[in-house]
Amino acid sequence: MKRVLIANRGEIAARILRACRAARLEAVAVYSTADRDSPYLAQADRAVCIGPPPAAQSYLLADALLAAALGTGCDAVHPGYGFMAENAGFARRCAEHGLTFIGPSPEAMELMGDKIAGRAAAIANGVPVVPGSDASIDDVDAAKRQAAEIGYPLLLKASAGGGGRGMRVVNEPSELESRLSAAGAEAEAAFSDSRIYMERYFPQVHHVEVQVFGDRHGNHVHLGERDCSAQRRHQKLVEESPSPVLAPALRDEICEAAVRLARGVAYENAGTVEFIYDPAGERCYFIEMNTRIQVEHPVTEMVTGTDLVREQLRIAAGEPLSFAAQSVAHRGHAIEWRINAEDPERGFLPTPGRLIRWSSPSEGPDVRVDTFVREGQTVTPYYDSMLAKLVVRGGSRAEALERSAAALDAFEVEGVSTTIGFQRAMIDHPDFVEGRVHTRWIEERLADTVP
Repeated sequence: MKRVLIANRGEIAARILRACRAARLEAVAVYSTADRDSPYLAQADRAVCIGPPPAAQSYLLADALLAAALGTGCDAVHPGYGFMAENAGFARRCAEHGLTFIGPSPEAMELMGDKIAGRAAAIANGVPVVPGSDASIDDVDAAKRQAAEIGYPLLLKASAGGGGRGMRVVNEPSELESRLSAAGAEAEAAFSDSRIYMERYFPQVHHVEVQVFGDRHGNHVHLGERDCSAQRRHQKLVEESPSPVLAPALRDEICEAAVRLARGVAYENAGTVEFIYDPAGERCYFIEMNTRIQVEHPVTEMVTGTDLVREQLRIAAGEPLSFAAQSVAHRGHAIEWRINAEDPERGFLPTPGRLIRWSSPSEGPDVRVDTFVREGQTVTPYYDSMLAKLVVRGGSRAEALERSAAALDAFEVEGVSTTIGFQRAMIDHPDFVEGRVHTRWIEERLADTVP
C-alpha cells in the first residue's frame, strides 16, 4: 500500500488523513461541491471533486469513488464510517479493480450486516442473545404465538436495519399486526429489505460495545468496552470507557464473547460487537456487530494508547496485529462528547448555518478535539450534523468528568446552535454522575436537562 483514497468526508476523513501521514502513506481526499471549503482537503496529496451535494450523487456513488481512486493511482480505499463503509458490493468492486478495501471481507459484512444471520452466528459461537425469533416473521398468526412465548413488550427490528429505522415497540398482542406492517414498510423503504424479526424489549437498558480486531494471520483480540447509553433518536451523543455499570466479571465475559464471535466468523480488521445490559437481570445480550471503525473509536484510543486507524492500515497491508490482548493496558477513564450542530430545545433538530465563531479547547495528553471545521465555514444541511468530537481522559471517571466540564466550558461557538450546553448540563445531573443513564434517558429527562 502506497496511496489511499479516503472515501468519506468530515471529521473521519481528517482522522484517516492523519493516520495515513503517520504511516507515511499518500492520501487522496474526495469532496462534494458542498464540501469544497473543508480545511483538511489542503492537507491531502490530492483532492478530487466527486459530485454535487446530495450523498446519492457523490459520497454514495461507487462509480465516482472508484474513478477517483483509479484516476489518482490509489491502491487502497478507506471507507471510514457511514456511507460505503458496510457496503459489501462496493468492497467487491474495489477488489475487482485491484484496490485494497480497508475493512473486513465482503462476506463478513454480509453475514454480520444481516441482523438475523448475525444473531445466528452469535448463537453458534456461544454468545448470549436477547430472547427472540431466529428467523424473519412471515406469518402474523405464527408471530403471535411466538410473541406469547417470548413475552411482551417486544421490539420489532429490521434485519437489514440501523439507526432506528424499521423498529417498533409492541406493548401488547393487539398492537402486533399493525406495527409489524409499519416496521416492514419502513424497512423496505430504507433498505429495500422488508424482513422483520422480534426480540424481547427491555425498557431501560445500557448500550455496551466491545472493540475487536482481527488479522489475516488468525489473530483476534479485544480492546475493552465502551458505554454508549446516552442517545437521542437511537443516535449516540456521549460514549465512555470503561462502562460505569459493568462488574469486572461481566466485562470479562462480554469481551471474551466478542473475541469468540470475531474468531468464529474469521473476522479481519476493526469491528464492534454490540450488547445491551439489563441492570434488572444483571445480564448482557448481543444485539449486532458493526463491521467498520466507529465514531467513538477515540475513546478506546485514549484509554489504551493505541492508534486504531493506523492498525486498520497495517492489517489491510497484510501485517499481523501490532499487539496481543495481554499487552493492551487500560489507563484511567475516557469520555467522548459528540459536538453536533443541533438544538436540544427543539428536539435536537439540525441547525445548519455559518460558523461565525469557532474556538475549541486547548489540546493536550488528556484532551483531544477531532474536527473538520473552522471559523467562517458553512455547516451544510446535506450530511450528519456532527462538528467535532471532544475526548477527555482522567485517572478516574470523576476526574474525566471534571476535565470534560472545563473543556466544554472552553468552547466558543456562534452562528449555529450546538449540543454543548446540553452536554455540560448532563455532567451536573445526578443520574449521569452516578451512571444511571440508559438508552431512553435523554428522551425521558430532556425537560429537566436542557439548560
